[in-house]
Amino acid sequence: MEVGSLPVELWRVILAYLPLPDLGRCCQVCRAWRELILSLDNTRWRQLCLGCPECRHPNWPSQPHLEPPSWREALKQHALATRTWTQNGPELQSSACLLFFRRRKDRRVWHVGPGCEFETLRGALGVVGPYDRVVLHPGVYEEQAEVALKVPVELVGLGRLGEVALLVCMEQQCPTARLCNLVFMPPWFSTVVYKTSWGHVQLDNCNFEGAQLQIRGPGTCQARFCSFSQGSSAHLLGVVLSLFDSCDFSGSDTASVTVEGPPVSERNWACKHLAALARTFSSCGLSEHNGSPKGHPAASTGGHQPPGANVKKESITIGDWKRRTGVDAVCQRTVIEDGWSDGERSEGEENRDEWGANNTKKQFTLEYKIPCDHHGLSHLLNPRPDGSLPLSSSPDPPSMIPDPLTLQQELDRDPEAHMLAASTLGCILRRCLFRDGKGGVHLSNYGQARLEENVFRSLNYAVRCIQNSTIVMLRNEVCECRASGVFLRLSAQGLIAENNIHSNGEAGLDIRKGANPTIVCNKIHSGLRSGVVVLGNGKGSIRSNQIYNNKEAGVYILFSGNPVVSGNHIFQGQAAGIAINENGRGTITENVIRENQWGGVDIRRGGDPILRNNYICYGYSDGVVVGERGRGLIEGNQVFCNKGCGVWVMSSSLPQLLSNYIIHNCMYGLAVFCRKDPENIEVREGNWPGQEGIAGGGGGADRRGVEGEGREGQENFNEEGELFAWDSDLDSEDERHSARRSISVALVESNCMSYNGAVGLYVKSTEALNVFANLINCNRGLGIAVLQSSQLTRLATNCILENGRGGVAVEKDCRVELRGNGIYENSGYGVSFSGNGQIVENDVVGNRGCGIQVCGTADIKVMRNRVQPSQGCGIAVLGPVKGVVHDNILFQGHRDNRKALLHMDPGNESCVLRNNSILRHDDSCTSVPPWVMENPPPRPLASSPAGLSSSQYPSGLGISVTTRISATVESGCHSGSMFCSIL
Repeated sequence: MEVGSLPVELWRVILAYLPLPDLGRCCQVCRAWRELILSLDNTRWRQLCLGCPECRHPNWPSQPHLEPPSWREALKQHALATRTWTQNGPELQSSACLLFFRRRKDRRVWHVGPGCEFETLRGALGVVGPYDRVVLHPGVYEEQAEVALKVPVELVGLGRLGEVALLVCMEQQCPTARLCNLVFMPPWFSTVVYKTSWGHVQLDNCNFEGAQLQIRGPGTCQARFCSFSQGSSAHLLGVVLSLFDSCDFSGSDTASVTVEGPPVSERNWACKHLAALARTFSSCGLSEHNGSPKGHPAASTGGHQPPGANVKKESITIGDWKRRTGVDAVCQRTVIEDGWSDGERSEGEENRDEWGANNTKKQFTLEYKIPCDHHGLSHLLNPRPDGSLPLSSSPDPPSMIPDPLTLQQELDRDPEAHMLAASTLGCILRRCLFRDGKGGVHLSNYGQARLEENVFRSLNYAVRCIQNSTIVMLRNEVCECRASGVFLRLSAQGLIAENNIHSNGEAGLDIRKGANPTIVCNKIHSGLRSGVVVLGNGKGSIRSNQIYNNKEAGVYILFSGNPVVSGNHIFQGQAAGIAINENGRGTITENVIRENQWGGVDIRRGGDPILRNNYICYGYSDGVVVGERGRGLIEGNQVFCNKGCGVWVMSSSLPQLLSNYIIHNCMYGLAVFCRKDPENIEVREGNWPGQEGIAGGGGGADRRGVEGEGREGQENFNEEGELFAWDSDLDSEDERHSARRSISVALVESNCMSYNGAVGLYVKSTEALNVFANLINCNRGLGIAVLQSSQLTRLATNCILENGRGGVAVEKDCRVELRGNGIYENSGYGVSFSGNGQIVENDVVGNRGCGIQVCGTADIKVMRNRVQPSQGCGIAVLGPVKGVVHDNILFQGHRDNRKALLHMDPGNESCVLRNNSILRHDDSCTSVPPWVMENPPPRPLASSPAGLSSSQYPSGLGISVTTRISATVESGCHSGSMFCSIL
């Protein structure tokens, strides 16, 4: 009959009465009939699927309210899985095939129950033949001794689930068996209700109540739509392959599923069929997008749901951000210390108006301009070939941040992770629900498991992987665990990808004791402590994750933890983005760390990371905090638009800051504010001083969870024999960073500090500091301010350009050496010096006030400088200054400036002036004097300054001028950085 002879709606009513075999035959008539049958997906196919007694709703137990993409496809998958247990026997032989069909044809059905053929289960099992079906009628069947299954058999409960209950202990001694629609409860003599050590068992729609399922390799198991409740569990020992699909685990006293031991070398007949069935899952069906959430960086999100889809590259202006966060007032005039601000006059500046340093009534510009644009750092200021401005000279902050990579992109560049994503060894758990118990999945002693699309909720912990075990977790939800969500210990490894890990009582992931997992493209958020904790020699590769809205550090590294943290978006945390503490290490590269309440990166107490090529921006405090005894290589980062300082260094710290862009921050670009701390203090004994400040003000609380894993997790530590002291971990580790030479002086080299709201570089230190080859330009305050420096601070070959106030200010009692710098066109004086030291071979040109002003009781040498003020004196010696001023060249800046280019107070007898050259323009000459700086060209130079051997300079940087000498830089954090007052 033609389809078109009746309306489609009427055909659908008629076809709704057909059983499944007839629907299949109708599909084979023609294409029109096939399309008609397929259109019954939400009617007849749904009815057939839900009416099947062996299965439940396709999305049970975690999402029964959601319909599957296709009811027909769900029924097809169920039919394929149901037949797995009958696929035993040799293949590719005609006799074997005939035997298989004959076996099915001769299959008998036996009934057990009151008034049936058999009253007891044991009686029926004594007479059944291979592949017979035993139907159990409603009732409770109890056996007083263990029951053995010696031939392949199918046990099916009749009626609704729960009407047939078995109080038995079964041991399978045959190749295959199937159990369906049954409730298992433990007998009086054992908690194990079913066990096998070499056969395959298939469990469909069964309940386990207070009972244990035990599978030992090479035995296999396939469980579908089963419930494990009231402390029930599954224990798998040495399994090659087992499959749990759509099961519900609740109320466990220990782990719901325990996988122990490596897969045995021997395999049973069912492994290839289970592997084929596992491949029908979307095991490698990777989501195409896994980016960070949409929206402006200042937008806040909370709750359990991700903030949105992929973050596209953002276009943000500094004006928008300032209006939204209200930071204009902060940027206008920032005071870091009650006794000093960049707006106050220093000693000897009372005569500034007299010497033309700050005379706003009559401002001069350079009439006789000396070309100085081609200095050694000019490449950082010149427009690029496409006409765009480099970051150091752009009045706008960076507007583009990279998206995180998708999982497929990560797997394409990581063959080992790709191999793990495709692996199917061990126990496979798919679409299961673990809830309201102590533990979810526990792997130990080289066990292997694969977890896909499961939900772990309201447990003590979701997954514990220890003792060289391997875990693969794809697209699971781990939430509301009382301790950490996922624990990895004792050289555990694996792949954890595209999971949603949120709202856990401790860390989302806890990695320690040599564990080395690959953690990619997850959402780790809304935790009550940190997102990821790595400690106790833990490793791991943490890449392309979204880590946000955690109460403590997004990533917390301590006690010799040494992960690779790369390409993540870490944002909107309530403490630090990344905290490295207590001898933590790590390689932290190419992350976007933004909008965190405390420091974007916080390094303290022996933390020694490599921090390279990150975006650290839009934080509500400082960009990078290097706290007491912090170390690390901080290189190539973009630190911008933070409400506090760009980089804050304090308390005995020894960082190396190389080639960073520290720009558009509301306070100082780099603040070195330090004090000498008592030595030999063991901070791990008793209460930690200032522990609430770890991880930028929040991470210190993490220590309680790090050591004890929370109030609910401590007993698990004792079971594994783990100690709370980490000294053994530290002692067992190899020498730290053997490839990086030990340093003793903090080093600031080849950075750009531009457009910050106050001073570009602020120094108040009792330790030595080396500042080499930096570009410090267009800051609202001074370029460099040195307020305290009892040890030598060396400022060499820097370019200090167009800052809102003076170029360099050195207060009294400081020891400072200025050598080979270019100090150009600042709005105040070029150099104001009240301390002790040297000003040697600098170019101080085009500054609005005095070129070099030396005052107070300074003991100083001013030698071989080239100075041209816009107005005022070239070099002014005010007060009882000691020292020498010789071999300097002074150029007139404007014909109307009649101030003495070289001035010394008449009463000064302790300062020697000699061999200084003063070049003025002759009024009788109408031409502009051809003054140029050559031999050498404008400073800073692109070659070694005098007095430093070329062997000391690093290669590969924009300007090779420095030596990597280092010194302790400590913190006397008067009141801390902008948000560090609690330390």
